Amino acid sequence: MDRFQLMNVFVAVAEERGFAAAARRLRISPPAVTRAVAALEQRLRVQLLHRTTRHVRTTEAGRRYLEDARRVLADADAADAAAAGIDAEPRGRLAVTAPVLFGRMFVLPAIVEYLARHPHTDVAATFLDRVVNLVEERLDVGVRIGELPDSSLRAARVGSVRMVYCASPEYLKRHGTPKKPQDLAKHSIVASLAGSTRSGWRFGGRTLKLAPRLTVTANDAAIEAALRGAGITRLFSYQVARHVEKGELAIVLERHESAPQPIHVVHREGRNASAKVRMFVDLVVERLRADPAVNRR
Repeated sequence: MDRFQLMNVFVAVAEERGFAAAARRLRISPPAVTRAVAALEQRLRVQLLHRTTRHVRTTEAGRRYLEDARRVLADADAADAAAAGIDAEPRGRLAVTAPVLFGRMFVLPAIVEYLARHPHTDVAATFLDRVVNLVEERLDVGVRIGELPDSSLRAARVGSVRMVYCASPEYLKRHGTPKKPQDLAKHSIVASLAGSTRSGWRFGGRTLKLAPRLTVTANDAAIEAALRGAGITRLFSYQVARHVEKGELAIVLERHESAPQPIHVVHREGRNASAKVRMFVDLVVERLRADPAVNRR
């Protein structure tokens, strides 16, 4: 095998954490995988993997080499795609991730449009309310809400959203409208664990400890409870924008809100991104930048 093939085999073993699984992924024999890793380690004169009867793990040198190998292979794929022409038809599987409600409301419509435009593609969408590592989980494109840490990811800012506090007009008519954060102690609180409210709600640089009357594990459940008059909840502005416009929910404590949080579309390919990634990113960026729900101040 040449150097690129050896790198490819090593990356497969490291990501699958096993020789047999890597062989299945690459559609070659397990002995061929074993020989390739041994040849690479001999070439580099360093051990890349710890092997036991149960586990295969990268060594410290292996972890460093894995990052470099992934980058080299991605650049090679990007060069191939660029050589094939910028207007090449997207092909193959695209793996996308986004927060649960954001994905359902904004990313899924873009995926459906993308699939209709490009019949030789398929998409695997992972909607989770946690930050997903694109490299480790072998994902192509992600949507991130919040400040981005320094990384090698390419990012396009598409808007921003606020964290808002809201309740139904009927609830506020019965219990009054809070004027300052401390007033929340007198109200029924609906907390969503998807919004990381277990330790309280932050106002400026301080965290206000609260005792929720209702705690749910999903933001859509918190919205439903607020609509039914269960109390005041905290959610992103895009999640309740439709209900606020209809008068079904009212925002409170608006002058005590934190600064808006940015929204980015991120991907891990270089400037010569493959056609499937480039065209999806262009589509979702265009749609999001045109949507007022993710660009309100």
